[in-house]
Amino acid sequence: MNVDKIVDAKGLACPMPIVKTKKAIDGLTSGQVLEVQTTDKGAKSDLTAWAKSGGHELLDFKEEGGVFTFWIKKG
Repeated sequence: MNVDKIVDAKGLACPMPIVKTKKAIDGLTSGQVLEVQTTDKGAKSDLTAWAKSGGHELLDFKEEGGVFTFWIKKG
């Protein structure tokens, strides 16, 4: 997958992963892909809902070693 920007939100508690994600995605153009890495367990539901409500597309999600990685395509 071609990633245009990576956000490292590991170690941050809600709502900081969303805040950092929003700031990063605002700097992208439509169709670009943002990778978000976080350790916040609530991020799966939070980022999924945030992406949908903002008109963005959650392309993929994985959990590995306590790190949740999301790929979000800007709408």
